[in-house]
Amino acid sequence: MSAKVKHNRKVKTVDFQPDYRNFEAVMKNRRPARLPLYEHIVSSAVMEKVLDERFAALENGDAKDQAEYFRQHCRFFREMTYDTVSYEVCILVTMPGKSAICGGQGPIQTRADFDAYPWKELPSLYWEVARPRLDALVAALPSGMKAVGGAGNGVFELAESLVGLEYLPYMEVDDPVLYADLFGAIGDLMCAIWSEFMPRYGNHFAACRFGDDLGFKSSLLTHPDTVRGHVFPQYRRIIDIIHNGGSPFLWHSCGCIFEIMEDVIALGIDAKHSNEDSIAPYDRWIADYGSRIGLLGGFDLDLICANRPDFIRDRVIEAGRRFRNSAQGYALGSGNSIPDYVPTENYLAMIGAVQELRQAECV
Repeated sequence: MSAKVKHNRKVKTVDFQPDYRNFEAVMKNRRPARLPLYEHIVSSAVMEKVLDERFAALENGDAKDQAEYFRQHCRFFREMTYDTVSYEVCILVTMPGKSAICGGQGPIQTRADFDAYPWKELPSLYWEVARPRLDALVAALPSGMKAVGGAGNGVFELAESLVGLEYLPYMEVDDPVLYADLFGAIGDLMCAIWSEFMPRYGNHFAACRFGDDLGFKSSLLTHPDTVRGHVFPQYRRIIDIIHNGGSPFLWHSCGCIFEIMEDVIALGIDAKHSNEDSIAPYDRWIADYGSRIGLLGGFDLDLICANRPDFIRDRVIEAGRRFRNSAQGYALGSGNSIPDYVPTENYLAMIGAVQELRQAECV
């Protein structure tokens, strides 16, 4: 079971009633009644410090352990005044072979590797891990809250993992048929998972999402025609499954991806998350796309990591008010996630600033 974490930080609790409809309004690109918070991921280490509980290891335990893990996981989001609980089970963690997502060669380099890969077994391998976790999540959702997430990892991320980012261009040139078959097989896998996910869990999710980082700080990871020809056709299949299941689709993608944004909006995404100030100020995202899709985030991770809490509080109040008033559908949070190296007091400064913004609107 969970255990206390010894530290000196105290968390200010507030009387808060979550309402997932605020987040749903953002996904419809409408102004919600109350400014919502959103994070793609919050590190379990940060959650443990904030809640003064140690529970992260329970996620991989038995049914009793997982019930306690998700009780604490959902408690964190409620106490931090979110209207939704972010959670996903990544497809990558259930795929055999050494992942190349962080570099090197993946398990598929040739046609023989592709043919030998256990594609037909992958959905069942995924659900062996995902089903008990998602069942425990749904059982733990507090009143007024829904989840945001689903089956994590995107099309290009899975290709990176299976081949390797630096080896994908060689495959594209040397064996274009294999390259096309690879993305088709990834699309088939993701469609099989999402086709089972939506009828089982869709009603418990305010939005379904995956993250698929397609850019460096200066450009795309690959040629835009490659994205349009191989990645986006699979996106369309998955987005259609999610929409037909009655849920909106939230796309998380890091990097400088402006040259394909019109394409991805045309695919039917409902909202976009991830931003870095070194690529573009958040006001550009709002000016270019805020009339058409919901926008989430706004506050660069460097801002949250490298400054004092009082500076963060002032910055979030000033810019958050501007983002709230200039975007149709907006949810405030970091531009990426809250990893374990984010100072807890800095994260809490952002949360406190949002509470102040909400209170000011009620005066």
